[in-house]
Amino acid sequence: MSSVEPHPRSSQNWLSALRAGVLGANDGIVSVAAVVVGVAAATSDRGEIVTAGGAALLGGAVSMALGEYVSVSSQRDSERAMIHQEQVELATEPAAELDELTAIYEAKGLAPGTARQVAHELSAQDPLGAHLDAELGIDADDLVSPWRAGAASALAFLAGGILPVLAVLLPETVRIPVTAAVVLVALAATGAVGARLGRSPVARPTVRVVMGGALALAATYALGTVLGTSGVVG
Repeated sequence: MSSVEPHPRSSQNWLSALRAGVLGANDGIVSVAAVVVGVAAATSDRGEIVTAGGAALLGGAVSMALGEYVSVSSQRDSERAMIHQEQVELATEPAAELDELTAIYEAKGLAPGTARQVAHELSAQDPLGAHLDAELGIDADDLVSPWRAGAASALAFLAGGILPVLAVLLPETVRIPVTAAVVLVALAATGAVGARLGRSPVARPTVRVVMGGALALAATYALGTVLGTSGVVG
Protein backbone atom coordinates (compact mmCIF):
# COMPACT_ATOMS: atom_id res chain seq x y z
CA MET A 1 0.00 0.00 0.00
CA SER A 2 2.80 2.42 0.82
CA SER A 3 4.11 2.39 -2.75
CA VAL A 4 0.85 3.74 -4.19
CA GLU A 5 1.42 7.33 -3.06
CA PRO A 6 4.64 9.38 -3.07
CA HIS A 7 6.21 10.12 0.27
CA PRO A 8 8.28 13.31 -0.13
CA ARG A 9 9.50 15.05 3.02
CA SER A 10 9.14 18.74 3.86
CA SER A 11 12.01 18.98 6.33
CA GLN A 12 14.23 20.64 3.71
CA ASN A 13 11.76 23.33 2.61
CA TRP A 14 13.86 26.07 4.14
CA LEU A 15 16.93 24.84 2.28
CA SER A 16 15.00 24.82 -0.99
CA ALA A 17 13.95 28.41 -0.33
CA LEU A 18 17.57 29.41 0.24
CA ARG A 19 18.63 27.72 -2.98
CA ALA A 20 15.86 29.55 -4.84
CA GLY A 21 17.07 32.82 -3.34
CA VAL A 22 20.64 32.16 -4.45
CA LEU A 23 19.46 31.30 -7.96
CA GLY A 24 17.32 34.44 -8.06
CA ALA A 25 20.25 36.60 -7.02
CA ASN A 26 22.47 34.88 -9.57
CA ASP A 27 19.89 35.50 -12.30
CA GLY A 28 19.67 39.16 -11.30
CA ILE A 29 23.45 39.58 -11.41
CA VAL A 30 23.87 38.01 -14.84
CA SER A 31 20.85 39.41 -16.66
CA VAL A 32 21.15 43.00 -15.41
CA ALA A 33 24.94 43.04 -15.82
CA ALA A 34 24.61 41.79 -19.38
CA VAL A 35 22.25 44.66 -20.18
CA VAL A 36 24.31 47.44 -18.58
CA VAL A 37 27.62 46.19 -20.02
CA GLY A 38 26.09 45.86 -23.48
CA VAL A 39 24.63 49.36 -23.36
CA ALA A 40 27.82 50.79 -21.84
CA ALA A 41 29.79 49.31 -24.75
CA ALA A 42 27.45 51.02 -27.20
CA THR A 43 27.23 54.45 -25.56
CA SER A 44 28.96 56.48 -22.88
CA ASP A 45 25.75 58.29 -21.91
CA ARG A 46 25.30 57.47 -18.23
CA GLY A 47 21.59 58.29 -18.34
CA GLU A 48 20.94 55.75 -21.08
CA ILE A 49 22.97 53.10 -19.28
CA VAL A 50 21.20 53.65 -15.96
CA THR A 51 17.80 53.71 -17.68
CA ALA A 52 18.52 50.41 -19.38
CA GLY A 53 19.84 48.90 -16.17
CA GLY A 54 16.89 50.13 -14.15
CA ALA A 55 14.44 48.76 -16.70
CA ALA A 56 16.21 45.39 -16.69
CA LEU A 57 16.25 45.38 -12.89
CA LEU A 58 12.56 46.20 -12.50
CA GLY A 59 11.37 44.05 -15.39
CA GLY A 60 13.42 41.07 -14.24
CA ALA A 61 12.20 41.36 -10.65
CA VAL A 62 8.57 41.51 -11.77
CA SER A 63 9.09 38.57 -14.11
CA MET A 64 10.73 36.50 -11.38
CA ALA A 65 7.96 37.35 -8.93
CA LEU A 66 5.21 36.42 -11.39
CA GLY A 67 6.92 33.21 -12.43
CA GLU A 68 7.46 32.11 -8.84
CA TYR A 69 3.91 33.09 -7.88
CA VAL A 70 2.41 31.01 -10.68
CA SER A 71 4.69 28.06 -9.95
CA VAL A 72 4.04 28.04 -6.20
CA SER A 73 0.31 28.60 -6.73
CA SER A 74 0.23 25.44 -8.82
CA GLN A 75 2.14 23.60 -6.10
CA ARG A 76 -0.28 24.81 -3.42
CA ASP A 77 -3.28 23.82 -5.54
CA SER A 78 -1.76 20.36 -5.90
CA GLU A 79 -1.18 20.12 -2.15
CA ARG A 80 -4.76 21.15 -1.45
CA ALA A 81 -6.01 18.53 -3.90
CA MET A 82 -3.94 15.85 -2.15
CA ILE A 83 -5.26 16.96 1.24
CA HIS A 84 -8.81 16.72 -0.03
CA GLN A 85 -8.15 13.28 -1.48
CA GLU A 86 -6.72 12.12 1.83
CA GLN A 87 -9.77 13.45 3.67
CA VAL A 88 -12.05 11.51 1.34
CA GLU A 89 -10.03 8.31 1.75
CA LEU A 90 -10.03 8.63 5.54
CA ALA A 91 -13.80 9.13 5.53
CA THR A 92 -14.59 6.27 3.15
CA GLU A 93 -11.79 3.73 3.82
CA PRO A 94 -10.46 4.24 7.35
CA ALA A 95 -9.30 0.65 7.76
CA ALA A 96 -7.37 0.68 4.49
CA GLU A 97 -5.77 3.99 5.44
CA LEU A 98 -4.71 2.59 8.79
CA ASP A 99 -3.16 -0.39 7.00
CA GLU A 100 -1.36 2.00 4.66
CA LEU A 101 0.03 4.06 7.54
CA THR A 102 1.16 0.87 9.26
CA ALA A 103 2.96 -0.24 6.11
CA ILE A 104 4.76 3.09 5.89
CA TYR A 105 6.14 2.74 9.41
CA GLU A 106 7.07 -0.88 8.76
CA ALA A 107 9.02 0.32 5.71
CA LYS A 108 10.85 2.74 8.00
CA GLY A 109 12.09 -0.19 10.07
CA LEU A 110 9.51 -0.65 12.83
CA ALA A 111 8.34 -4.12 13.76
CA PRO A 112 4.83 -4.90 12.46
CA GLY A 113 3.25 -4.75 15.91
CA THR A 114 5.02 -1.51 16.82
CA ALA A 115 4.18 0.03 13.45
CA ARG A 116 0.53 -0.86 13.96
CA GLN A 117 0.50 0.65 17.42
CA VAL A 118 2.18 3.86 16.24
CA ALA A 119 -0.22 4.18 13.33
CA HIS A 120 -3.20 3.58 15.59
CA GLU A 121 -2.10 6.08 18.24
CA LEU A 122 -1.24 8.80 15.73
CA SER A 123 -4.52 8.27 13.91
CA ALA A 124 -6.41 8.58 17.16
CA GLN A 125 -4.83 11.98 17.80
CA ASP A 126 -4.98 13.51 14.31
CA PRO A 127 -5.66 11.06 11.49
CA LEU A 128 -5.39 13.60 8.67
CA GLY A 129 -2.19 15.12 10.03
CA ALA A 130 -0.64 11.71 10.57
CA HIS A 131 -1.33 10.59 7.02
CA LEU A 132 -0.30 13.88 5.41
CA ASP A 133 3.01 13.85 7.26
CA ALA A 134 3.87 10.20 6.72
CA GLU A 135 2.59 9.82 3.14
CA LEU A 136 3.06 13.24 1.57
CA GLY A 137 5.28 15.31 3.83
CA ILE A 138 2.60 18.02 4.00
CA ASP A 139 1.50 20.14 6.94
CA ALA A 140 -2.05 21.32 6.27
CA ASP A 141 -1.44 24.36 8.47
CA ASP A 142 1.77 25.35 6.73
CA LEU A 143 1.21 25.24 2.98
CA VAL A 144 3.53 27.11 0.67
CA SER A 145 2.63 30.78 0.13
CA PRO A 146 2.69 32.06 -3.48
CA TRP A 147 2.86 35.66 -2.29
CA ARG A 148 5.81 34.97 -0.01
CA ALA A 149 7.63 33.01 -2.69
CA GLY A 150 7.03 35.70 -5.30
CA ALA A 151 8.24 38.46 -2.99
CA ALA A 152 11.34 36.49 -1.98
CA SER A 153 12.18 35.79 -5.62
CA ALA A 154 11.81 39.45 -6.58
CA LEU A 155 13.91 40.62 -3.63
CA ALA A 156 16.66 38.10 -4.44
CA PHE A 157 16.72 39.28 -8.05
CA LEU A 158 16.87 42.94 -6.94
CA ALA A 159 19.66 42.21 -4.46
CA GLY A 160 21.76 40.61 -7.17
CA GLY A 161 20.84 42.99 -9.99
CA ILE A 162 21.51 46.18 -8.07
CA LEU A 163 25.25 45.42 -7.96
CA PRO A 164 25.98 45.94 -11.68
CA VAL A 165 23.67 48.98 -11.77
CA LEU A 166 25.67 50.64 -8.99
CA ALA A 167 29.02 49.61 -10.48
CA VAL A 168 28.18 51.06 -13.87
CA LEU A 169 27.76 54.51 -12.30
CA LEU A 170 31.55 54.77 -12.03
CA PRO A 171 33.55 57.00 -14.39
CA GLU A 172 33.61 55.91 -18.02
CA THR A 173 37.27 54.86 -18.01
CA VAL A 174 36.75 52.18 -15.37
CA ARG A 175 33.03 51.54 -15.75
CA ILE A 176 33.06 48.32 -17.73
CA PRO A 177 36.10 46.55 -16.20
CA VAL A 178 35.01 47.31 -12.63
CA THR A 179 31.44 46.24 -13.39
CA ALA A 180 32.73 42.99 -14.88
CA ALA A 181 34.96 42.38 -11.87
CA VAL A 182 32.16 43.05 -9.38
CA VAL A 183 29.82 40.78 -11.29
CA LEU A 184 32.29 37.89 -11.51
CA VAL A 185 33.12 38.12 -7.80
CA ALA A 186 29.42 38.19 -6.93
CA LEU A 187 28.80 35.20 -9.19
CA ALA A 188 31.65 33.31 -7.54
CA ALA A 189 30.05 34.01 -4.17
CA THR A 190 26.59 32.85 -5.24
CA GLY A 191 28.06 29.78 -6.92
CA ALA A 192 29.96 28.85 -3.76
CA VAL A 193 26.91 29.41 -1.54
CA GLY A 194 24.72 27.36 -3.88
CA ALA A 195 27.24 24.53 -3.83
CA ARG A 196 27.42 24.62 -0.04
CA LEU A 197 23.65 24.49 0.24
CA GLY A 198 23.58 21.56 -2.15
CA ARG A 199 26.38 19.85 -0.19
CA SER A 200 28.48 19.51 -3.33
CA PRO A 201 32.13 20.44 -3.98
CA VAL A 202 32.49 24.21 -4.29
CA ALA A 203 35.09 24.57 -7.05
CA ARG A 204 33.35 23.11 -10.09
CA PRO A 205 29.90 24.75 -9.75
CA THR A 206 31.56 28.08 -8.87
CA VAL A 207 33.72 27.94 -11.99
CA ARG A 208 30.67 27.06 -14.10
CA VAL A 209 28.71 30.03 -12.80
CA VAL A 210 31.61 32.44 -13.28
CA MET A 211 32.34 31.18 -16.80
CA GLY A 212 28.68 31.45 -17.75
CA GLY A 213 28.54 35.02 -16.47
CA ALA A 214 31.77 35.91 -18.25
CA LEU A 215 30.42 34.56 -21.54
CA ALA A 216 27.20 36.54 -21.12
CA LEU A 217 29.13 39.75 -20.44
CA ALA A 218 31.48 39.13 -23.36
CA ALA A 219 28.59 38.48 -25.74
CA THR A 220 26.63 41.58 -24.79
CA TYR A 221 29.78 43.72 -24.73
CA ALA A 222 30.62 42.58 -28.26
CA LEU A 223 27.09 43.29 -29.45
CA GLY A 224 27.09 46.72 -27.82
CA THR A 225 30.45 47.55 -29.37
CA VAL A 226 29.22 46.58 -32.83
CA LEU A 227 26.01 48.58 -32.48
CA GLY A 228 27.87 51.59 -31.10
CA THR A 229 30.52 51.50 -33.85
CA SER A 230 27.90 51.14 -36.59
CA GLY A 231 26.01 54.16 -35.29
CA VAL A 232 22.84 52.24 -34.46
CA VAL A 233 23.27 53.34 -30.83
CA GLY A 234 25.05 56.42 -29.59
